[in-house]
Amino acid sequence: MKLHDLRPADGSRKARTRVGRGIAAGKGKTAGRGTKGQKARTGGTIQPWFEGGQTPIHVRLPKLRGFRNPFRVEYEVVNVGRISELAETGILDAPELAAAADTAKTGTAKAGKPAPVTVTPDILAAVGLVRSLDKPLKVLGHGDVTRALFVVADAFSKSATAKIEAAGGTAHVMEFPGRAESADEVESEAPVEVAPAKPARVARAEKSAAAAEAATPTPDEASGSDPEKGA
Repeated sequence: MKLHDLRPADGSRKARTRVGRGIAAGKGKTAGRGTKGQKARTGGTIQPWFEGGQTPIHVRLPKLRGFRNPFRVEYEVVNVGRISELAETGILDAPELAAAADTAKTGTAKAGKPAPVTVTPDILAAVGLVRSLDKPLKVLGHGDVTRALFVVADAFSKSATAKIEAAGGTAHVMEFPGRAESADEVESEAPVEVAPAKPARVARAEKSAAAAEAATPTPDEASGSDPEKGA
């Protein structure tokens, strides 16, 4: 083998197609662009959104309208009806309360008014009514409340609060330290009264009047007599 016998492997290199170099080159005359037309011209391109002349989709669809509040609060929601259903089954009861309820049902103890069932976001997450505890919890008013509930959440709808209180329960809104001052602290602070500022021209007039009054001599000073001495 000699140096001039060395050649690249078959198929590893492919010659570049030379267009517009005559019929013998295989891409002469129209150079692979076809016969006439927009794409046969130099610089003739069709935009990706062009649909052959029909109204393109970005014109057919309406514009996005409305306003999306960037400060919105996304709640994890649950309805009072669903909470009441689980409370009736006893799933939400604490062990000691469940035992007391069983004793009351069997008659071994005097049955009285059942204590309200405490419902917190952690309890709702444990029973599967709340997916995540990362979002604040809001209780909505769909459904009926058949048992007294003590519900602790971040927010309540008006109908949910009304139904919980009508059943003898309480809707308690969670309070976080530092979120807002309590009403007692706000009421305990004495209001500070600030005197209204006088206009500049009124202040200048009062100052001038005081200066003139100080410069005006009294009748005794004008006559030169001393009021402490007898006439």
